[in-house]
Amino acid sequence: MAPPLFMTPGHLLDKFIKDFLQPNKDFLDQLHRAVDDICTFLKEDCFRHSTTKPGSHAPSVPQGGSAAKGTTLKTGSDADLVVFPSTLQSYTSQRNERDKVVQEIRRQLEAWQQKTQFEVTFEMSKWKAPRVLSFSLKSKNVNESVDFDVLPAFNALGQLHSGSTPGPQVYAGLIDLYRSSDLPGGEFSTCFTELQRNFIVSRPTKLKNLIRLMKHWYKQCERKLKSKGSLPPKYALELLTVYAWERGSGSESFDTAEGFRTVLDLVTKYQQLCIFWNVNYNFEDETMRMFLLAQIQKTRPVILDPADPTGDVGGGDRWCWHLLAKEARQWLASLCMRDGAGNPVQLWNVPVRVI
Repeated sequence: MAPPLFMTPGHLLDKFIKDFLQPNKDFLDQLHRAVDDICTFLKEDCFRHSTTKPGSHAPSVPQGGSAAKGTTLKTGSDADLVVFPSTLQSYTSQRNERDKVVQEIRRQLEAWQQKTQFEVTFEMSKWKAPRVLSFSLKSKNVNESVDFDVLPAFNALGQLHSGSTPGPQVYAGLIDLYRSSDLPGGEFSTCFTELQRNFIVSRPTKLKNLIRLMKHWYKQCERKLKSKGSLPPKYALELLTVYAWERGSGSESFDTAEGFRTVLDLVTKYQQLCIFWNVNYNFEDETMRMFLLAQIQKTRPVILDPADPTGDVGGGDRWCWHLLAKEARQWLASLCMRDGAGNPVQLWNVPVRVI
């Protein structure tokens, strides 16, 4: 059993992450082998006898979520496997036809799973959601697991080369649809799973460990507050952690307690937050520029998904940031915020908005 994080001194946080949050290496290796097999099936065999063919230009089944980003926790982590069927040729067709595609994937995957041997336990979800197929991979030796979602999507990125930046035309149709409908922002973020993954996966290991710590803290808050209101998405906290590190440290070897304190401090200032990145889209294209200017003028907090400009995971007053901020203020008085000598750890100097 992990000791309470609240009572863990700041100088022991790295040990806490290593001992209680990082997954077992053998399980991770088994997990990756199983996921490779499942992805090969989804890409090559799942639609073999179907009118729904995988996209001819889809070189892989992109993986997202914590398992792909390298921020997995021992338990309760998630991962996404995105499939690009040829029938989904637009955002609209993704919205209208994905239920039918999910049903077909479920039939094929269940049949294949029953005749395939895995090093891990493969459990299909009994809850049948129309828009997503869920299953879990669990270790046979240790109490660790990862929950997966298989998501059919329109291949908006097409044949974008690895490491290259999408042109503004990639987002043009998405912005038009968003402006002309009542769809929530981020509705089609699955189309940009590779960009979301790449934004995190290239970061230093220690930053990924800080993200693990923030996710562990978030889960504790979620258990305590779930009956009081809807908390902002965990992804918002992940992006806030990256932003704090970029602006406050940038080093591959930083003090974890300082990073923890800085992110919690930013949570308490949620009403001032306006954060975005120019890694996949920027202000150069006129249509995108006008759209981004409108996005960053929304009610704070604004935290734009670096892969999808319609996705504001800050959400203004959509979620109960005040509940998370109240918890953060209490945690700022915890032992985590003190070093080995009992002195308060330093706070990084991080602006609450992109300048």
